[in-house]
Amino acid sequence: MLFGKKPKRLLLTLSLCGASMPLLTPGLSHAADITLGIIGPHEYDLPVDYKPFNVLVQYGNGNASGNTYNSTGQRVPAHGGSHTWSGLTKYVHFRTFDALPHVGFAFEVIQSENYTLAGGTNYGGLGGTIVGPAAWFKPNTHSTLGFQTFLQTPSGTRDTLATGYWANISSIIFDYEWKHFSFDGDVGTVVGSTKHKTGQHSYSPGVVFYSNLRFSWKATKLIEPYFAFDWQNVGGTYDQSIHSDLSNSNSREIAPGLGVMFNISRTISFTTRYAHSIEGRNTPETNAYYVKFLYLWP
Repeated sequence: MLFGKKPKRLLLTLSLCGASMPLLTPGLSHAADITLGIIGPHEYDLPVDYKPFNVLVQYGNGNASGNTYNSTGQRVPAHGGSHTWSGLTKYVHFRTFDALPHVGFAFEVIQSENYTLAGGTNYGGLGGTIVGPAAWFKPNTHSTLGFQTFLQTPSGTRDTLATGYWANISSIIFDYEWKHFSFDGDVGTVVGSTKHKTGQHSYSPGVVFYSNLRFSWKATKLIEPYFAFDWQNVGGTYDQSIHSDLSNSNSREIAPGLGVMFNISRTISFTTRYAHSIEGRNTPETNAYYVKFLYLWP
């Protein structure tokens, strides 16, 4: 039996990801997604005082950006539009330490994949790798509160898929469970180092602030509909070579969505969602679907 006792429902994992690597950090180009936007219900419904176990998660996302938000917040047609398909493959190891009772820990390794079709061209490949720990405790039997922090590498199989700088993604995570409902989410920041490239200017990406909230209804043991609310604000990029801010390099976006989680068994779940932005600035609109497959084993 998992965690020394049989859980009433599948306990999900910490989620680090947005839908694709460029979506996780501030960049010199604007991404059409919100950091950690892929998380689903019970993402932070986590145990304590358990035996070590492992989780494999595959996330997928497709976004068709037919419009973009300009600097005044107006939605205008994008030139040629773009379609992006991306994924994150994540391995998580959960464990506890005798010296810190009633506290849970996890260590994650995540690899991103991306394919883009835009402006008559297409390209794909692997983005950077993300690694880092998370820790949490339970203020009471119905709630979870914790912190996660991760390091993202600047590498990628193509220049267009690599950020070119190191980044830290940190957030406070929380969850509360009622008999028929659940509420969980996160609030955090992304901070990137200065991007240096031979023969080009050096840029410091703006700090990202984000929040992701999920409210679900436990309709049956199998099916759980939910409402999602994602928000992000990206600070402007600073050109270190000429000591000046780049114009219109800051952005923001709000994107609500509706989805369903399927609790197939104690160790397997599948989650899907559609989201569309309702407000933004200097960013392509979100018009996206999300999927998530989770498998848990001792």
